[in-house]
Amino acid sequence: MRIDIATLFPEMCERVFNESIVGRGIKNGFIEIYAHNIRSYTENKHRNVDDKAFGGGTGMVMQAQPIYDCIKAISAQHKFPPRVIYLSPQGETLTQNKVRELAKESGLILLCGHYEGVDERVLEELNAEEISVGDYVLTGGELPALILTDAITRLQPGVLPNEDAYSIESHFGGLLEYPQYSRPEVWRGRKVPEILLSGDHKQVMEWREKMSLEVTKRKRPDLYEAHINRLTERFIVDLRSVAEVPDDTEFAKIPLSEEDLRLVKRGKVRCLEIDGDIGSYAILTDFLGIPKFVIVITKKLEHFVQFRLVYKPRNNSL
Repeated sequence: MRIDIATLFPEMCERVFNESIVGRGIKNGFIEIYAHNIRSYTENKHRNVDDKAFGGGTGMVMQAQPIYDCIKAISAQHKFPPRVIYLSPQGETLTQNKVRELAKESGLILLCGHYEGVDERVLEELNAEEISVGDYVLTGGELPALILTDAITRLQPGVLPNEDAYSIESHFGGLLEYPQYSRPEVWRGRKVPEILLSGDHKQVMEWREKMSLEVTKRKRPDLYEAHINRLTERFIVDLRSVAEVPDDTEFAKIPLSEEDLRLVKRGKVRCLEIDGDIGSYAILTDFLGIPKFVIVITKKLEHFVQFRLVYKPRNNSL
């Protein structure tokens, strides 16, 4: 993959992408990254690349001609037409999903704006996409371009030692990463969780999955809710593939303790202290919201309901 950064400050970019993991990726031939000075393409004898905005206002606007000529010259160096991206606070907010999408491209050109922005006509002429790294304003597009470059570089084959190096990180699977610990085992009275010292790989993995959910629920409830919704949607699709459920069925969500869920799985429980009408469906979840079973209510008692287990996935971890 090749990434080109069109900027007024190429040295600023080069100092960053020649270091650390990105620098090693370039050195080892896993990715190509270049910085180009837009000023080199101006036709102005004073090498100006900006001018006052039509309609008045403070600040200067980057002119279309040097940007257009710079991008076209870079594009001519690519085997296939590259995607042109303008780093802008007005653009689509950058996410890990967007990074994965862009990482599959053969080439990208990242345009860094400055001053009050760039002439709108050149963005239209180049059919440039706009991407923002967050809802705040920076001096120029160089830092956002470097952020995007770093995120994409990490996903290129060979840059990191193996897929696990990035697939377990925060945001990669829609969740935040579990807590990490290193030596010593006790620091200022704080101990490393015993499970991480057990040597039981299966239990460690289960702990990490649980902690990842808990951390996401506490720090980013928006990501947590989206993750649970995705799991629930897939769960219902799987349910419909093996059981006949009316299309307009609405599913209540009922959290249960792990012990109660185990009893349901083993058929040891036929009543639950929950609300619901006869014939209504419910998804039984653990306390983190992970869907486990589907039941249908068959009888209402004074404080309980009787139910029938409708769906019990084979891969249920209980």
